[in-house]
Amino acid sequence: MASRGVSGAGRVTAVPVTIGRRMPVPVVSGPLGVPAAPGAVGVAGVAPGVAPVAAGVAEAAGVGLPLVDSHGRVHRDLRISLTDRCSLRCTYCMPEQGNEWLAKSSILTVDEIVRVAQVAAADGITTFRLTGGEPLLRTDIVEVVARLAGLTGPDGGGVEVAMTTNGIRLPQLLPGLIAAGLSRVNISLDTLDRDRFAALTRRDRLEDVLAGIAAAAASGLRPVKLNAVAMRGVNDDELVQLVQFAIDQDVQLRFIEQMPLDAGHTWDRARMVTQHEILDTLSRRWTLTEVPGRGGAPAARWLLDGGPHTVGVIASVTAPFCGDCDRLRLTADGQLRNCLFSTTEYDLLPTLRTPTDTSLDAGIDRMLRACVKGKLPGHAINDPAFLQPARGMNAIGG
Repeated sequence: MASRGVSGAGRVTAVPVTIGRRMPVPVVSGPLGVPAAPGAVGVAGVAPGVAPVAAGVAEAAGVGLPLVDSHGRVHRDLRISLTDRCSLRCTYCMPEQGNEWLAKSSILTVDEIVRVAQVAAADGITTFRLTGGEPLLRTDIVEVVARLAGLTGPDGGGVEVAMTTNGIRLPQLLPGLIAAGLSRVNISLDTLDRDRFAALTRRDRLEDVLAGIAAAAASGLRPVKLNAVAMRGVNDDELVQLVQFAIDQDVQLRFIEQMPLDAGHTWDRARMVTQHEILDTLSRRWTLTEVPGRGGAPAARWLLDGGPHTVGVIASVTAPFCGDCDRLRLTADGQLRNCLFSTTEYDLLPTLRTPTDTSLDAGIDRMLRACVKGKLPGHAINDPAFLQPARGMNAIGG
């Protein structure tokens, strides 16, 4: 069960909800002209250990002021999941069969996504990253990019729209996405071996992914980044080969420590290849020099033989960067999350779809600020009491 926050009368509570199963409710007209779902998440009680946010917590701020948490972190990045569906079935993300997909009625429309993003931009969010599942499965993906790219911040400056994808549909869609305003793209690639790829993703689509990478590399987008999850006994013998492939394509490779985000909850720390092991392997081929000034970026980077090429490592488990985290997440079904590993969510659907006498933008702003206010100092993966989120990675958003 996941805990989700429900707004009402200026407060937020965390309420257990079964992901993907919303009870049928009467259809009424919402503020954005879409079917509303009042009561879709019942206010049955507060989840153990989660206190309601005090009434009026956001009124002291308001639309147009920075999103600052209680630890002084200013939030500038919103990751928006467009769907929990994917054309692959990566073993560390989701089962091959038996997936419980999010209810279609709960998936945010383009208007709803843009309305939330508009308020977030006014509050200082400067980067919107589109994720999934696989975001390119949304038939309205070009429209989403175009409308987000047209947003401006409180100072009148533009925003950046990036995307994380498996790359399969990039050759067909990339020209339109770039014309719409896409700024950057990250593509997942864990192996260059066709049989291994098929075993990892349960789909024989390596050639399609490589075609997507080639299309991105040939485009004007820079940087193009490749994400590889390092797994012991699976692809840890390919680390050097993957980096060399990235160099040859003139793109950047980033290794990711495997995290406890699989839908089956089968994550095993012993199978995770650590940042130290990754760097030790690469240092036998290249001289590595750490790049300073990481800031809030999730990946620490190293120059290869003095540059210009670099390699990155996202070491969420062994070297957490929570102290500099500036990210929030919006799931495809309208849940705000303040951490990838959070067990608490803040439900925006009632705010978006239930008519009220208050300003819709003010309601979205209150939820954003409540989510930020509830952010913990870190994810506590290394704490013995750590609980893995109920959602798998595909339902949270990369």
